[in-house]
Amino acid sequence: MTARHTPRGLLVLGGSSEIGLAVAERWVRAGTAEVVLAGRESARLRAGAARLEKAGARVRCVHFDAERTDTHDQVVADALADHTVDAALIAFGVLADEHHPAAAARAVRTNYAGAVSCGLALAERFAGRGHGTIVVLSSVAGVRARPDNLVYGSSKAGLDAFAEGLSHRYGPRGVRVTTVRPGFVTTRLTAGLPPAPFATDVDTVARAVVEGTARGAHVVWVPRVLRWVMTAFRLLPRRAVRLLSR
Repeated sequence: MTARHTPRGLLVLGGSSEIGLAVAERWVRAGTAEVVLAGRESARLRAGAARLEKAGARVRCVHFDAERTDTHDQVVADALADHTVDAALIAFGVLADEHHPAAAARAVRTNYAGAVSCGLALAERFAGRGHGTIVVLSSVAGVRARPDNLVYGSSKAGLDAFAEGLSHRYGPRGVRVTTVRPGFVTTRLTAGLPPAPFATDVDTVARAVVEGTARGAHVVWVPRVLRWVMTAFRLLPRRAVRLLSR
């Protein structure tokens, strides 16, 4: 990253993600020249590329399937081949159909296993250069899994632990890892769900990501008050958590 903490080039894994695109656009307007959008071919991916090109970036789209972990190392290698990309955003994730075990397992593969394979591939290549930034989009749901989202929450808990370990392992080799923990965000993913307390929007999350990475934060809470709310929630006895989750 430059002295202004703006990436020269950015890889967005989950290229049609509303939050991912909002973060990318903020960085493009701050000076990021190259963006690689990695995602499944779709109208949303093409629209995202057009949006970033209009903001001033050169954009390349590559095929990426979060569940196909055997392909992730090659996707990352191709995206980072020209050495322009010095930051990456892991922005993919899905809600789980928790009443169907197979569907729940697929969500865990996407949210956790997919992020692990991408994160390790990114960290190794950035460490080889001696610098690089990885932003991991997690959730406050990972702080403590609740009855109504135990699969999604547990997958994000695993992702949080992985991101922290990745930071400890690769930080001494110049790789910065920032974990982003938003609360309820109004997006396509949450359409139709009743908003939770401290609900926020995509632009607020994007601004927090850009500002958080600029100051070198290891964890970014959105909104910031959730840091204290979730600290207290983590300390509640099990019975209280069960009652509050009804």
